Amino acid sequence: MERWHTHLILSTFITFNTLKKLYIIAGETSGDLHGANVLKELKKLDDSIQVRGWGGDLMKAEGAIVVKHIKDLAFMGFVEVVQNLGTILKNIKFCKKDIEEFAPDAILLIDYPGFNLRIAKWAKSKGIKVFYYISPTIWAWKESRVHTIKKVVDHMFTILPFEAAFYKKYDYEVEYVGHPLLDEVKRFSASSEEKKIVSDKRIIALLPGSRKQEVRVKLPLMLEACKDFTDYQIIVGGAPNLTPEFYEEVINGKPAHIVYGQTYALLNSANLALVTSGTATLETALFKVPQVVCYKANAISYQIIKRLIKIRFISLVNLILDREVVKELIQDECTAELMREALMKLVDGTQERKEMIASYDQLHEMLGGVGASKKVALTLLR
Repeated sequence: MERWHTHLILSTFITFNTLKKLYIIAGETSGDLHGANVLKELKKLDDSIQVRGWGGDLMKAEGAIVVKHIKDLAFMGFVEVVQNLGTILKNIKFCKKDIEEFAPDAILLIDYPGFNLRIAKWAKSKGIKVFYYISPTIWAWKESRVHTIKKVVDHMFTILPFEAAFYKKYDYEVEYVGHPLLDEVKRFSASSEEKKIVSDKRIIALLPGSRKQEVRVKLPLMLEACKDFTDYQIIVGGAPNLTPEFYEEVINGKPAHIVYGQTYALLNSANLALVTSGTATLETALFKVPQVVCYKANAISYQIIKRLIKIRFISLVNLILDREVVKELIQDECTAELMREALMKLVDGTQERKEMIASYDQLHEMLGGVGASKKVALTLLR
């Protein structure tokens, strides 16, 4: 009976669905992943929807026509944005023209706030329905952006448990869908594919990010930090938008292996991890790998950010739990020596390791249940 009732509801959604053309903008690797998962759920409900936009290989695999690839889009930090301002302005102009020619019923913007909020403002003025998946971190800095969001975003999907309360302060209702990484980890665990990286040693996973500039800065430090861990295999999680030649240049002969498209298998096999701040900190926690979080930006960019942010922590693990669970080495503290010292405190048998893993269990409970991508897809159809 319950299955029949669900089928009836879904059939009704599809029958009265006015969403025939959807434009998606994802500007980074994580956005490509989340966009692809929403498309996967949309196709289950209505495979006739035309999808076009900005993203990567994962969105393309789900049937989207990708007109701008993420490998050409990621600019990090104030200085880097200024240096690439000409390219960014050209991209905005191209995007507006492409949207007008495609004439979508709605736009789904995924994270990437500096770019996407500009497009949202323009799209709203053109009468296009604007959905936003993964809220900009306005609770950390640029809180005034909330007024812009209220004006130009028709529906906001949030993924962190404290975001709904933040928006409620400004009389703006959002839809909390839970964190999409829970779906990814569940899907990985349920798959029949190879789930481990084969090694005769314990593994230290290095996740230095997906942008060239951050990998150039942090990966050499990470490798230097691990040089005394001779009983461990050092494995780097390679970003799909970066080439093997690029990594070989940065690694420069140091003892490390690179794996591509196997980040979850790597985390499922790792004993320790050095992780750049961002989504990867949460992924590492969901696989219960003790980690040290590293962040180092352009000096000028960092000084600007430092004066603007309003949060105590930079890692999602600490932000959600609202206390320091994982060690954060930021800017001047992001050195090989301090990374090594922090890792040593997390080796097998230490109290710090046991406490961190126990905190990971609490984090998992706070994130809620699975099904974020499906909730987004259903709302888009409604």
